[in-house]
Amino acid sequence: MFKSLREDIEAVFQRDPAARSRLEVILCYPGIHALIFHRAAHRLWNRGWLTTARFLSQVSRFLTGIEIHPAAKIGRRFFIDHGMGVVIGETAEIGDDVTLYQGVTLGGVSLDPGKRHPTLGNGVVVGAGAAVLGPFKVGDGARIGSNAVVVKEVPPGVTVVGIPARPVGPQPVREEAACFSPYGASPASCAVDPVARSVERLAERVRELEDRLDRREREAEREPVRVAAHGA
Repeated sequence: MFKSLREDIEAVFQRDPAARSRLEVILCYPGIHALIFHRAAHRLWNRGWLTTARFLSQVSRFLTGIEIHPAAKIGRRFFIDHGMGVVIGETAEIGDDVTLYQGVTLGGVSLDPGKRHPTLGNGVVVGAGAAVLGPFKVGDGARIGSNAVVVKEVPPGVTVVGIPARPVGPQPVREEAACFSPYGASPASCAVDPVARSVERLAERVRELEDRLDRREREAEREPVRVAAHGA
């Protein structure tokens, strides 16, 4: 447990430039507090102490504003930045090196007692306010932009944005720390909403048609002048 805690603390330094010391991280980062509570509650859950595990998770929710069901499976070097309002459901599964920001929901859309929450692969980043809803997989290295609503599988290395979420182009899955994309949006892709991009293209087409219509109207206004000149 202490080894995993050390890894979780190191993950904070890799992904948050505001972190200045290990003591600061231990005392001031609710994501770390919630993770400590969850790892203890998860052990209790696996040993059959279900009510005790749920109670411990509720204590964590009260203290941190982060709700993680004790049955959820979380990998190594998990980081919740800021954290307030994060909800992780019972059958959610989270791989290694995953980052969530505030307001993220890993939820279910079914009353089926089986698998109903998402599975996040390794290295996934989920931006603030995003909702990932359903029992599908988000592939390794995928990026989910802030406030996106994801309701179907996301391929590995792809960035998705919007409501419902749509891909904005494949992003290569890279391992270097310098490739970390805060809030699930990288400068390379600019996380442009595909719907907004389509609207912009339509607006450009309308402007082009308006210019052509204006030219035709001006030509039509000059035409009687030319006819009168020839008649004289």
